[in-house]
Amino acid sequence: WRTTMLIIHQMLKKYELHTIDDHMHAMKEVIQEIVLSGLSRTNFFTQAAFYGGTALRIFHGLNRFSEVLDFSLLAIDPDFRFDPFLSTLKNEMGSLGLDIGIKVKTAQTQIESAFVTGNMKKLFQTFYPNSVEYHTGLHAHEKIRVKIEVDTKPPEHATTEMKYRLLPSPYQVRLYDLSSLFAGKIDAVLRRGWKTRVKGRDFYDYVFFLSKETPVNIAHLKARLIGSGFIDPDFELNKESLIDLLDRRFGDVDFEEAKKDVLPFIKDTARVNLWSEAFFKDITKQLKTTR
Repeated sequence: WRTTMLIIHQMLKKYELHTIDDHMHAMKEVIQEIVLSGLSRTNFFTQAAFYGGTALRIFHGLNRFSEVLDFSLLAIDPDFRFDPFLSTLKNEMGSLGLDIGIKVKTAQTQIESAFVTGNMKKLFQTFYPNSVEYHTGLHAHEKIRVKIEVDTKPPEHATTEMKYRLLPSPYQVRLYDLSSLFAGKIDAVLRRGWKTRVKGRDFYDYVFFLSKETPVNIAHLKARLIGSGFIDPDFELNKESLIDLLDRRFGDVDFEEAKKDVLPFIKDTARVNLWSEAFFKDITKQLKTTR
């Protein structure tokens, strides 16, 4: 038990924990990393790669919290099921003293989903035994939930790389490289939500990629947009036409609503003060693409 607590304490050391939300975000993210560690002890990453906001957060230092563990198979497999990995994940959680359940959601879609769940109050007491002032405010039956999604019909032309982490114990993860991650994010910026139904976290990540001068994997982005029906197969997607698509998208976004969406997930709220149609159109002039 003492060794378990030392590992969890070590994983929590990188966080600034001042509020109840800080504690909750950190706890969820540590559980996410334990899931990744557990999956690495199976053959999961010979079949799939990690992508999305949580991949950016954990492996590339994105300074916002993310709720979902997104994975994409390396090749189309409509028969893929997450069930074979459940026992290893439960063992990984149990080895760290965490009382966690994992359930697979059965649905007739290309996304295979699972949920890691546990009693919020009990887990909080395990993670933060000395933060008694927060324990009393938690409902006895409230649940913590970490969502896992696997795309079983992945778009083509993504490229991947292997990354390594040391805690809870050394493990490796296959994930999309930055250019392919950026392609997935631009796909989300263009297609996810509309008008007031906008996911500001996508726009926050978009700025993050531009700040890193990451080129877009244009072949992978085109495959994504064709697969969703957003563009026709004969559409010539290049830097100029992509900027035009993005500019039109920015003209339809309510950026005040976008800010509201992302604020609960970031500490420095000043980072979104400049958000506007003009801001996004101007920074998009810096966009780079792969050949």
